Amino acid sequence: MIDKRAKSLGEAVAGVKDGDTVLVGGFGNSGVPVELVHALLELGTRDLTVVTNNAGSGETDIAALIRERRVRKIVCSYPRSAGSVWFEKLWRAGEIELELVPQGTLSERMRAAGAGLGGFFTPTGADTPLADGKEVRVIGGRRHVFEEPLHADVALIKAERADRWGNLVYHSAARNFGPVMATAAKLTVAQVRTFVELGELDPEAVVTPGIFVDRVVRA
Repeated sequence: MIDKRAKSLGEAVAGVKDGDTVLVGGFGNSGVPVELVHALLELGTRDLTVVTNNAGSGETDIAALIRERRVRKIVCSYPRSAGSVWFEKLWRAGEIELELVPQGTLSERMRAAGAGLGGFFTPTGADTPLADGKEVRVIGGRRHVFEEPLHADVALIKAERADRWGNLVYHSAARNFGPVMATAAKLTVAQVRTFVELGELDPEAVVTPGIFVDRVVRA
């Protein structure tokens, strides 16, 4: 019987290793898997590369990982959002690496990884320092920069409901990067508000099929 439900948050993140690349869902405060990130913090893993939209704020979730020096590198679009004090402190001290990626490019790089593509050309950033060291071509009279797929070891995402097979339904804008992250990682863990029985989810509402999800936990 397929049952992907983890009994605890600790069980859900078990096996995440030092040096792993971890995708963390969320846009601002919407859709961030806070409890899973805190479970990762308690696990004690270090030297992580964290891929997310922004570099955390305040003292919780990603900001807490950065504060405790668990993050070696962050790949994001908005490192300096309101309250991102810990990223700024470590960045100025040279204690954390940053790879800045435009938001749409970030999403498409993960989608390319999930789709098994070798990369793509985009005009975004082609005439900026973000193109340094990358292949640039003129396509249709416009400069495009080549971006590689963004694979990961682990994806931590948040959804509204799930069944034991791992089929996910999201709540409104909290969906954000969840669907593409789920396809781009070797191990995808989702925290959900509630579990439902098989057959209760409308198939037309399932955005992330269980084939892309390895573990689900209620939080």
